[in-house]
Amino acid sequence: MKGMVADMFSFRNKEVRRVFLLIVITILIFSLIGLWIGGVVALLLLSQGILLSVYFLSLTIYRYSQIRKLSTYLRRIQQGENSLDIRDNQEGELSILKSEIYKVTSMLSEYNEKLKSDKLLLADHMADISHQLKTPLTSMMVMVDLLKADNLPPDKRKQFTSKIYSQLERIEWLVTSLLTISKLDAGVIEMKPMKIKAEDLIQAAIEPILIPLEIKEISFSLSGGHNILNCDAHWTREALLNILKNCIEHTRPGGELEITVSNNPLYSEIIIRDTGIGIAREDLPYIFTRFYRGKNSSSDSVGIGLSMSRSIISIQGGDILVKSEMGVGSTFVIRLYKSVI
Repeated sequence: MKGMVADMFSFRNKEVRRVFLLIVITILIFSLIGLWIGGVVALLLLSQGILLSVYFLSLTIYRYSQIRKLSTYLRRIQQGENSLDIRDNQEGELSILKSEIYKVTSMLSEYNEKLKSDKLLLADHMADISHQLKTPLTSMMVMVDLLKADNLPPDKRKQFTSKIYSQLERIEWLVTSLLTISKLDAGVIEMKPMKIKAEDLIQAAIEPILIPLEIKEISFSLSGGHNILNCDAHWTREALLNILKNCIEHTRPGGELEITVSNNPLYSEIIIRDTGIGIAREDLPYIFTRFYRGKNSSSDSVGIGLSMSRSIISIQGGDILVKSEMGVGSTFVIRLYKSVI
């Protein structure tokens, strides 16, 4: 505060210099007028002017000291002291300013913490992605070395070639899925709702997995296929496909897969039931979390299919719910709300 007083009286502050000059001129003018009337009046006016000047300068000194405190507070916030609280219970413009600054710094502090959390999450995700890519790449490198052998039997050469192709397909799927998720997160994918018959949408989603269904001898049934859905056909098919893949993966040979579609005034509902091994109770809250792999996940599982499905449905204003019982099966409920779409 002493430094502030020194700054003021050295007239380095333009505002103080101008106001001080105005006060001096005003005091001189009224003192001269008072002197013309009488000496006592002139003395009274001069005394009053000096007192008002002292009062003004005191308020100015106080105001600038508070501004300096605010500046110090902001500097400390900038240095990472996010827990500081400058608010007071007084009234006035400075108190309002303090409260507003505190709100802004609190918001920035929360945003900074969120950025740190997102950074750590991104690092974890990158580690997961690296692991998912490293495994098939290492496997392919080993098989490529084996293929270099001149005395390798033709059947082994064919087997290794087939495995390499399979691993390349897995890498392609992983990269494509990650790019899709990035676009969904960035909001650059535009959903184009259209009216489509439920049966046509379900058949388009089930077609790529007909062979796994046949191999595991899983029976498939669809009811309510006549209902009309209003959604983005391409992306909703992608969401359904990922859920259906998950159901088939966890359903034993000879199991059942049932899809029911219905409409009501509020939303269209797609219910997918399987007779699989079920989802553990402790895994249920996290199955839509990206890169999460439950205790019943297969070794080839990456943990992004269900997360992608949820993102696709959420962007369209819908919800995905899941219920499961170990040894009985799982039920996925997709709701597309008509008031939003």
